[in-house]
Amino acid sequence: MLQEAKQRLKEHYGYDEFRDGQKEILEKVFHNKNTMGVMPTGGGKSICYQIPSLLFPGVTLVISPLISLMKDQVDELQEAGIEATFINSSLSYEEVRERIQGIRQGVYRLVYVAPERLESAVFLNMLQSLPVSLLAVDEAHCLSQWGHDFRPSYMRIPDLVSQLNGNPVVLALTATATPEVSRDISSALAINSENVVQTGFARENLSFHVIKGMDRDIYIKDYIKQNGTHSGIIYAATRKEVERLHDQLSRLGVSVGKYHGGLTADQRRDMQESFVYDDTQVMVATNAFGMGINKSNVRFVIHAQMPRNIESYYQEAGRAGRDGEPSECILLFTPQDIRIQQFLIEQSNMDEERKEQEHAKLQAMVNYCHTEKCLQAYILHYFGDEDTTACGRCSECADDRESVDVTREAQMVFSCIKRMNERFGKTMVTQVLVGSTNKKVKDFSFHKLSTYGLMKDRTQKEVSQFIDYLAAAQYLKMSGGTYPVLQLTENVLPVLKGETKVKKKQARKPRVISKQHPLFETLRELRLYLAKQHEVAPYMVFSDQTLNDICAKLPESEDELLEVKGVGQAKVETYGEPFLRAVFEYLDEHPEEKKRFKRAAASVSETPADGIGVPKDKTPSYLKTLELFESGRTVEEIAELRGIGEPTVKNHLLQAADEGKDVNFNSLVDREHLSMVEEAVDRVGLEDGLKPIKEALPEEVDYFTIKVFVQDYLLRK
Repeated sequence: MLQEAKQRLKEHYGYDEFRDGQKEILEKVFHNKNTMGVMPTGGGKSICYQIPSLLFPGVTLVISPLISLMKDQVDELQEAGIEATFINSSLSYEEVRERIQGIRQGVYRLVYVAPERLESAVFLNMLQSLPVSLLAVDEAHCLSQWGHDFRPSYMRIPDLVSQLNGNPVVLALTATATPEVSRDISSALAINSENVVQTGFARENLSFHVIKGMDRDIYIKDYIKQNGTHSGIIYAATRKEVERLHDQLSRLGVSVGKYHGGLTADQRRDMQESFVYDDTQVMVATNAFGMGINKSNVRFVIHAQMPRNIESYYQEAGRAGRDGEPSECILLFTPQDIRIQQFLIEQSNMDEERKEQEHAKLQAMVNYCHTEKCLQAYILHYFGDEDTTACGRCSECADDRESVDVTREAQMVFSCIKRMNERFGKTMVTQVLVGSTNKKVKDFSFHKLSTYGLMKDRTQKEVSQFIDYLAAAQYLKMSGGTYPVLQLTENVLPVLKGETKVKKKQARKPRVISKQHPLFETLRELRLYLAKQHEVAPYMVFSDQTLNDICAKLPESEDELLEVKGVGQAKVETYGEPFLRAVFEYLDEHPEEKKRFKRAAASVSETPADGIGVPKDKTPSYLKTLELFESGRTVEEIAELRGIGEPTVKNHLLQAADEGKDVNFNSLVDREHLSMVEEAVDRVGLEDGLKPIKEALPEEVDYFTIKVFVQDYLLRK
């Protein structure tokens, strides 16, 4: 069965080999063993249940908490030629019933279900009537009450397993499980330790950076200026900070969106769609954003404030580079972040035992910000990974900045805090050092201190940032309480005695993530155009990794395109023609890049022998479909004959019409539906695309009918 699985991998996903862990997990699943896979975000966990769904006789049921992600996953599967559906609270009872009926009839063999549905007795009865072969539990760390994202509804899953027909295999998958959480999952789902596959948490394409003692706003502005053409997420701790950063970037002309709990559900949905569909390049958000995002081409994730724990940080940072391309994860740290997180823990309704555990996790996060060792190795060690080799990419491994001696300035700050009896906060200390005439400074007679005005040649902001640096370097600490005060640590005395010097590295300048091939931008624009035509997210057409591989290989035929990473047969049938055309046009303009050596298969094709290597059929794929359609074949028959999905057949016919071919769509569309589309177009127009038209129509009128009408409408105009 593994060999057949490999064939399906190539056919639907365009990859020749399974990634680390995928093969081992599939072998266990195919031998009917309950299995757990602990793999990093972007490691290909979904393949581990999507491939079995194509090979197992019954239904593959996927429990996933990510309702907003389900539709995207189903759309992406259908683009790859795999029929799937989802059932969650966004559907009406009638829609759920229809989908259950479709599952019983074998239309869908892969079904996503939200865990909250397990609380419905009616829904459980429906499930019991289905032949379930595989039960996949995505985000399985939600099962553990000690995990960072515990969900009570997940505790119903063990009972569900015993109630389902067919004694299904159980597959648990997670990206962020400490050893303790892994044990909880294994116990709850009856998974033996020998069937736990952990590939390691390392993400070789990510580089981690902790930036301390810098002005966040300036750093973010400069970073976006350097990398604004890439998709990225900026996480902020509060709604207020999200709004502030969003407004600031908007004024700079950045294509930026915002996402937090204070927006309406419709606003959040629109913002998320705008980001997923590449209409918005940068999203500023609280940690509520991202769990439902399957966008593969996020090139950077910036945390404007420190998260509460390593699990949350690694999961959020891991939303960068899901396609395997080089990406950056940046944390902008200031000591006041610690107090914010401490306050949030204390104000929560957790019991004392849980609060104590959260404080311990917070301390591990703080230690990450201060470590002078490899950042990725620190994270791997936290998750119990034995491979803690230095990555060579993070801000600690690759830090070649020169250090500047700031001992004298540090002594000024330390002396001032000491003379103020370590009883005041950063603002007051800063005002004394710059020689402020603030009334409070005089009320406390601080203008008479010997340290008053010692740093009057600096701005108050510069001194404040320098104090942040000294705190981040653990020379200073902030006391607890509502009004924290600055205190000296034991590291200060050797500096005041002149025994130790304080050195500060030069400000870290943002860098360009990666330089792209000249063809890349053309391919990205083409991808966006095709995505809008097909009403899917751009990454569902091809990932950035695939675009880069097209640039590297410059394929000149469908066979060569199939050798590109991430290009399966269904994608070639649907999108191959325009991408090959773009390559041809590029090679015409850059003849020096034409390949010097043709593949052996290509040379064989020029000299046929014994029926092998017959010259390749250069007929475009969509024209082959049109030829069969004109011969009287139905869409269903063409799909079966050509081994492609029915949506692909329809898209081929639309493409043929777009190329000027006379295509008779009468047998494929309902005349009454066309009339309804015409009325909708009259009401909402065509300026904003097809989505507003679809929303103005009944559910039964599909996008294909709309496209047929719009195409004819534009021709008539």
